[in-house]
Amino acid sequence: MVLSVDFRKRFAGLTLDVAFEAPTGITALFGPAGCGKTSTVNAIAGLMSPDQGRITMDGHVLFDAASGTNLPTQARRVGYVFQDARLFPHLTVAANLKYPARFRPGAGRDFDRVVQMLALGPLLSRYPRNLSGGEKQRTAIGRALLSDPAILVMDEPLAALDEARKDEIMPWLERLRDEVRLPILYVTHATPEILRLATTLVLMRQGRALYAGPLSDALSDPDIGPLIGTREVGALIPAHVETVEPDGMARVSTPAGPLLLPASSAPYRPGSDLRLRILAHEVILSRAAPTGLSALNVLPATVSRVQGGYVQLQVGQAQLLAQVTERSVAALALHPGTPCHAIIKSAAIVRS
Repeated sequence: MVLSVDFRKRFAGLTLDVAFEAPTGITALFGPAGCGKTSTVNAIAGLMSPDQGRITMDGHVLFDAASGTNLPTQARRVGYVFQDARLFPHLTVAANLKYPARFRPGAGRDFDRVVQMLALGPLLSRYPRNLSGGEKQRTAIGRALLSDPAILVMDEPLAALDEARKDEIMPWLERLRDEVRLPILYVTHATPEILRLATTLVLMRQGRALYAGPLSDALSDPDIGPLIGTREVGALIPAHVETVEPDGMARVSTPAGPLLLPASSAPYRPGSDLRLRILAHEVILSRAAPTGLSALNVLPATVSRVQGGYVQLQVGQAQLLAQVTERSVAALALHPGTPCHAIIKSAAIVRS
């Protein structure tokens, strides 16, 4: 399923001009306050009408200025999760979850599955006043899923939560990303949230999408990555745990090649899948194959680009990024096509 967005809307002091595609998974609309993120999802949900353009869901037209098509909100099948949950205070959790079934045929048919997925069973008889912030948001997500949506919109869903409640709900959002086969639009200005949750990124500034595409490509791009966060630039790659060594080190396969990861407070399980981040400032380059190092991960690489203090590398089937000085670039004579080795300490690989 793919949501296609291409529209323009003029406001006082801001012209919203965005174009992107949101496939199944979490598409993060990321940028500072006032850049147009919420206005964008409101246009998709039918809460605001663009001046020009077209919005479609798997070819089904939601809005088309040229033909005059503008489906009402209730016909767009958008499940909306707001920052403050907006549960009905006089209804139990069960009644909140079942509320969409009053108005939409087909809504509520996956009640048991959604309750199980979000672990809402023990909460069903409670009222919102007796729920924590994280429990309220899980209930709001469940209600949105039970509205039979074609698209799920989440507008700053963690912004009102403290760090403990954010940590509580993050695993449920990851499960939502991995198990619910819908395009999920996730509005945020928080870098840690996109790094942990997003599969696709729409990077917004002053009403425009500067970048729209896979998050992994953005993080390893010397132009786009620093706009997300200079300390977060690097590679985001999938990994599969092959074995766990007797000393607790996990041997994983990745598109960049095999890696060794250290034992952690969350033990690795053979057969499990992970997302790993290899930060640019943690990658060391060597022209010759190094020996006598404590670093356990040395991968053959080829320089694909040198720009602005970053060296982009082709490593196996993945792109990595190394942050280096101009002096190092000159000393190693790095230029596109140069063979080298990327040295990565196991402890520097971040589980995302």
